[in-house]
Order: sequence, then C-alpha cells, then structure tokens
Amino acid sequence: MNLSDIESKEIMPGYHGKLVHGEQMSWVFWDVELGAVVPEHHHVNEQIMHVVDGTFEFTLDGVTKTYGPGDVVIIPSNTPHSGKAITVCKLMDIFSPVRSEYK
Repeated sequence: MNLSDIESKEIMPGYHGKLVHGEQMSWVFWDVELGAVVPEHHHVNEQIMHVVDGTFEFTLDGVTKTYGPGDVVIIPSNTPHSGKAITVCKLMDIFSPVRSEYK
C-alpha cells in the first residue's frame, strides 16, 4: 500500500489521520491543525508517539513537556495523557493492540 492511497479521517477535531492496521497493532499518520487539543484520556493500548514536524505539548501522567521533530514518547497502557498542537504538526502513533475504534 501507499499512504497517498489511504483516505484521511478526522478522528477528533483537528486530528486528521491515515490509519494502517495489522493483526496486533495500528499505525496512524496524523496531520494536526494549529491549536487542536486531545483531552485527557487513557486506553488499554500501549502507544508510542513520534513528532515528525511541529511543536506538540504533551501531558503524560500529570507531567507536561513540549516536544519537537524527532522526539518519541512511550505511553504505557492505561496511563492518562493529553496533548495540544502548539504549531501545525505531523505526528505518528503506534498502538498495540489494534485500536479497533479507529477502523
């Protein structure tokens, strides 16, 4: 497959993702609008976030940091987290197991 052939879905306001699902994981390529917020939440899926481009403020288990290109954050299962795009961003998220609600 090629990312150019995958239709982007707005999963939440300002978060447009191209989603790829395997048997045990989901991989999401996000285009994030300036100021878009992910409210605090948690899920059973382990998650790894990678900032490809832009500046993203991220709170993990009550600790807030600002991340930029090349930064990677590991989010353990059921750990509260939230985020906000300080600039327009490109992010990648990997989830295991599959984020079935994103299918």
